[in-house]
Amino acid sequence: MTDTTQIAPVDRTPHRVLDGMRRAYRRRASTRGRLLGALLLASMLATGCDAFSSEPTYGGLSVAGFNYTPYNLSRFVVTDNYGNRASGGGDLMPGSGAGRLSCCYKLKGTEFMVKWEVYDVDEAIKDLYAPIKKIHKEATVHLPPTKIKGGPGTRVLGLHFYPDDHVEFEFRNDLRGTRIFYSKIDSWLLKKQGKTFNDTLEDWIAFRRTARIAAEGWTKYRLTDTQDLEQYVYYTLLINPKFDEHPAIQQIITETKDKPGTFGAAMENLPAAVVETLKRTGGTHD
Repeated sequence: MTDTTQIAPVDRTPHRVLDGMRRAYRRRASTRGRLLGALLLASMLATGCDAFSSEPTYGGLSVAGFNYTPYNLSRFVVTDNYGNRASGGGDLMPGSGAGRLSCCYKLKGTEFMVKWEVYDVDEAIKDLYAPIKKIHKEATVHLPPTKIKGGPGTRVLGLHFYPDDHVEFEFRNDLRGTRIFYSKIDSWLLKKQGKTFNDTLEDWIAFRRTARIAAEGWTKYRLTDTQDLEQYVYYTLLINPKFDEHPAIQQIITETKDKPGTFGAAMENLPAAVVETLKRTGGTHD
């Protein structure tokens, strides 16, 4: 852009020439400033101000839930501190993952609020015509800045819902990765009892009982390994609901802490005399 400001002959004294040059420069600077301002505004609108923020931004996200609670998870919502939100769910039974995969969301920052709803199926089936009583939960999640791979639709934010009502985030590129397998534990227990899975109401009630006891094992001792939880459920349900109070068991728990698989192996090799003592002083789990 050029400025064609003309200076009248009567104004061609040195100081008037200088004033004219200053006015022309200010007009050019003003025009340039307006152009830069317009470009800046367009950039802010395009990026949602993220280009000028130190907070990490995650776009093109799908979300998936992994339910380790002893209840069915019907819905969850994630919100950040910038007005963004993502939601998912789909009536996830205990131990199940993924459910309805939702896409595509944007989340920003390191602090998030998660709200979700669960319900007790055993309570719901007592009256099939009554409204299902939802239990509302919420928790805050801190997520350090994280590099993620993949493009929109392949970036999955997995939410792991634990029995103590805390939630963990995990970026992934697939829907695998359930951390607690209640169905495997239940199948093993059925075989241990000499039964087969017939998909009856009683079987599903038994499955939820297994999930509830396994959830106790996680809450008390942070057991996640399938073999560890199999032994925990077996001894709680069929030997003695207070088996873990025995000194020999307490020693095993202490020695196997934070060593996945070792608790289950130790319980499988528990001396027969200890097992008989547990049976004599035991009972059945409610």
